[in-house]
Amino acid sequence: MERVVMIVILSVIFSASQINCQEGILHITNGETDREYCIVHNHSWTPLSQTLDAAAQYPLVNMTSTDLCNASGISPEIVKGKALVVMRGECDFSQKALVAQSLGATTLLIASNKSLITPSANNSYAKVQIPLALMRYRDFLEAQQVFGEGMQVKLYAPPYSRIDPSIAVMLLISVVTVALGGFWSGACERDRLNTCVSGGGSGENKADSGELFLYSPLKVVIFVALMCGMLVLMYYFYYVLVYIIIAIFCLASATALFSCLDAVMEKMGCGTGSFTIRNSTFSVRSLILAAVCITIAVIWGVYRNEDRWIWILQDLLGIAFCLNFMKTISLSNFKICVILLSLLLVYDVFFVFITPFFTKNGVSIMVQVALGPDASGEKLPVVMRVPRFLAWAQNLCGMQFSILGYGDIIVPGLLVAYCSRFDVWINSSKKIYFLSCCIAYLLGMIMTFAVMLLTGMGQPALLYLVPFTLITSAVVAGCRGEMRQFWAGTTYEVLDSSREPLLPEGRTDRSVEGETC
Repeated sequence: MERVVMIVILSVIFSASQINCQEGILHITNGETDREYCIVHNHSWTPLSQTLDAAAQYPLVNMTSTDLCNASGISPEIVKGKALVVMRGECDFSQKALVAQSLGATTLLIASNKSLITPSANNSYAKVQIPLALMRYRDFLEAQQVFGEGMQVKLYAPPYSRIDPSIAVMLLISVVTVALGGFWSGACERDRLNTCVSGGGSGENKADSGELFLYSPLKVVIFVALMCGMLVLMYYFYYVLVYIIIAIFCLASATALFSCLDAVMEKMGCGTGSFTIRNSTFSVRSLILAAVCITIAVIWGVYRNEDRWIWILQDLLGIAFCLNFMKTISLSNFKICVILLSLLLVYDVFFVFITPFFTKNGVSIMVQVALGPDASGEKLPVVMRVPRFLAWAQNLCGMQFSILGYGDIIVPGLLVAYCSRFDVWINSSKKIYFLSCCIAYLLGMIMTFAVMLLTGMGQPALLYLVPFTLITSAVVAGCRGEMRQFWAGTTYEVLDSSREPLLPEGRTDRSVEGETC
C-alpha cells in the first residue's frame, strides 16, 4: 500500500508553471483616503505609466448600469474628459472603447463579475486611443462604499522584475531540505549499524524500520512506468483524481510532519510521558504531536485555496514530506541511482517538451496536470511556493509565486541520501560524498534559476540537477578509487521473499571490502 501511495504522489510532483498576465494598479482617492485595486490591461496597445506620480488623474463616472455597446441615451457632457466605468457585456472590448472614445472619455474601465482576462487585440484596436482595463466588479462596489461618488482615479503599471528575493528563499528551502534529508538518512543508517553491533546482529533491520527499497533495475523501470500511467490518468480524469491526491497529501504530509517533529524531540531528549489505559500504553508526546500535525494538515485542506497565507503551511508540510520521503526510500547502490534519475529525467523532458505535439490544445501533459484544466480551480499540492515580494501589481490581482516541484527536491535528494549512507558504510569522518553531492545540487539549482532568468521561461530543474549530482558523485568516487564499491553500494542484499539483510561472506557491516577513509 505504501508503494502505491508513493507512486501516486511521485507521478504528479515534477513540474508546474505560472500564468503570465498583464496586471496594473487602479489608484482611487478622494483627497483624504487612498485605495489601490487590481486591473488587467493589454500593454501592447494601452500602455500605462510605470509610476503613480507620472500617471494622469481623472474623475470617475459610474455607468455600471450599461455595458456601453452603443452610445444611445448617453450625453457626451457627462463623460467628456473623465474616466468611465461600465459593465462587461456581450460586445467586444474594442467596441466599448470606441464608443467611450467617441463620447470624449479619457479612460475606460470595464467592471467584470467573471475572471479577469487580458484584452486580446484585433483590427478594431488600432483605432482605440484611450487606456482600457478590466477590474473586478466587487472591487468597484467596495470603492463606492469607501469613497461614494467623488472618486479620482489613476492607472499605472509598475515594471515586472524577473529577479525577486523569493528566488533566494526558494533556493534556501530546497538546499536545506535536501541537506537535512540526506543527513537524516545517514544518521538513521549509522544508528542501525550501531544497534546491530551492540545487539550482536539482532538489531532492527531496515525492513522492520519501515523503510522501502528500490534495489532492482527492473523494479525501477516498472516504478517509472507506473508513474507515467498515473500522470496520463491525471490528465484525462483530473477533476476526480485531484481530490484523491489532495486527501493523500493531507494524510502523507501529516504523517511526515509527525515523523520529523518526533525525531527532533527525540534528539532533544524530550520525555514521552506514557500512561496506560486498559492494558494499552499511550505516549503523551506522541498524542500531542499527532494532534498538532493532524490539525495543521486539516487547516491546510480547508483553506488550501487562500493564497495570502496558506502557502506557509503548504511549504511546511511539503518540507516534512520531502524529508520523510528521503529518509524512508532507500536506493541500494549508485547503479540504481543512475537508472532512476536518468529515467525520471527522460520522463520529465518527454511529458514537458514532447507531449505538446500530441495534445489537442498544444499544452504539455505535465503543465496541464500541474496547473489544472481550469486556472482558477483546484491545484495539486505538489510544489513549494514563495510569494514574489516585488510583484506589487500582480499580487493585487492574485498572489504571484516562485514555485519549485517536490520532485526537484526528492529525486536528487535520494542520491544525496545514498551518498550520506555510503559515507557511513566507509566510515568517512569528512562526509566527502554527502557534502560534494549537496554542493552539486546547489550549483544545479543556481544554474536552473540563472537559465530561467535569462530566458524568461520556467525550466525543468531535473534537466540541470540530474547531470550535476550524478557526474559529481561519480567523479568523487573515481578520484578516490572507490567507484566499484560506490557502484555496488550497500553491504547487504534484500531478498523479495524474506526482505532480510544478508552480509556477504568475509565482509562486516561497518566496512566496504576493507576500504575506509
